[in-house]
Amino acid sequence: MSKTSRKQIDQDEKKIMAELQKNSYESLDVIAKRLKFSRQKIWRLIKRLETDHTIWGYTAILDDDKRSLKSYTLMLKRSSKPMDEKTVEAITSPRLQELTSNAGASLESIYFVHGEYDSVFTFTAPGIVQAKKFCEMLLETYPGIFARMNLMETLVTVKKHHVANPNAKKLKEFL
Repeated sequence: MSKTSRKQIDQDEKKIMAELQKNSYESLDVIAKRLKFSRQKIWRLIKRLETDHTIWGYTAILDDDKRSLKSYTLMLKRSSKPMDEKTVEAITSPRLQELTSNAGASLESIYFVHGEYDSVFTFTAPGIVQAKKFCEMLLETYPGIFARMNLMETLVTVKKHHVANPNAKKLKEFL
């Protein structure tokens, strides 16, 4: 395969990924028409992106208010205590989702970041009581690992996963 060919495939994949980010539920025919590609080419490139884990999965973006849930962001600062392999495995395994559910919350994302904090967890819960229960559960499950945490509640989601909130007008109430 020539370099030009690989370069063109990379460009085509980026165009497809951009379309999928806008709406992964869109039909292959619509994406193909919009990009002026064949349906088969779209299907083949998406399958390649799924196989090499460039695309991890697909999800629906739900309105937390309509589900009677609140959205939270938890910022965590690690202590100087080294994290053993068992703790690292527990945080990166499905077991953490189970622990989160036991606290009445649903884990959305975990990020390890550079800056004032070391980790960012995003999750939903019916209210602040369950959100704080989740925070306490983290401290109890991983004693001595975290030096500081900051829990924030999302008041209004303007944009989530590249999609504008159709109810973002509620932001005016807070301005």
